[in-house]
Amino acid sequence: MAEIGVALASEDWGPRELVELARSAEEAGFEYAFISDHYHPWVDAQGSSPFVWSVIGGIAEATENLRLATGVTCPMIRIHPAIVAHGAATAACMMPGRFTLGIGTGENLNEHVLGDPWPAADLRLEMFVESIEVMRLLWQGGEQTHRGKHYTVDHARIYNLPDEPVQLAIAAGAPNAAEIAGEHGDALVNSAPDPEIVEIFDSRGGNGKPRYGMLHCCWGEDEDKALETAHRLWANIALKGELGRELARPADFEDAVQMVTKEDMAEIVPCGPDPERHREHIKRFEDAGYDHVFVHQVGPEQEGFLRFYANEILAKVS
Repeated sequence: MAEIGVALASEDWGPRELVELARSAEEAGFEYAFISDHYHPWVDAQGSSPFVWSVIGGIAEATENLRLATGVTCPMIRIHPAIVAHGAATAACMMPGRFTLGIGTGENLNEHVLGDPWPAADLRLEMFVESIEVMRLLWQGGEQTHRGKHYTVDHARIYNLPDEPVQLAIAAGAPNAAEIAGEHGDALVNSAPDPEIVEIFDSRGGNGKPRYGMLHCCWGEDEDKALETAHRLWANIALKGELGRELARPADFEDAVQMVTKEDMAEIVPCGPDPERHREHIKRFEDAGYDHVFVHQVGPEQEGFLRFYANEILAKVS
């Protein structure tokens, strides 16, 4: 059965609230969490987007055993991979044996903010692979220099490194990204229960490595109100194709989600108090080959969600 974790949505909560949610998740019995790394929320209604690397420091001190991963960081444009390597090494030192760097190719929403152009998909993958090479080089220790097609590192050394190598969980929603995840990653992350992605990941070197699936839900005592909350705050997850990677501003997403109906949301987001509905969506990931599922509770009912999952889900699916 899949191991259940939680998603700490930086788009939903300020830094202090995220630290407290991590502490509450650990107390409720969850063993791991993913925390999103955004510059902007998807839509203004979500309302937050603190700097994740500061929040990670708070979570490191507020928890004792909770494993934490970024879900996910883009080590390519807004933040140079040498800086991400430095931040991840420090986080791993602060959380020995319980920090993972989750990475992906990002979205224009977050990566355009310094005025850099948003590359085409094939170029993003090329940059992504080189960024992994840069980070792993720096994690070897000692003074390192890299002069590549996209990145330069000049006689740089990370002085504080964890005892164990930083683990990389690579996000993949398309076959070419799944190939990269299998070849370069220590784990797979996906937001859809897609068995093809797992098969490709396994075939390219990922066999036996963890596979993480992300499930959005909206627990609440009233199913209709929960669905309304999910639709109002997170309709962006129902956008299809590449649109979610290409739009540049929360205002653009607010325009785009006008086409998303409540019925669209009900198909992909379990809402309400029925544990069977939540288990059904978890099983979709299990059937597709994912051995970990981390759950994002949409909306303000965080404490109720943690109690519900602790009492109705964790003991029965973990």
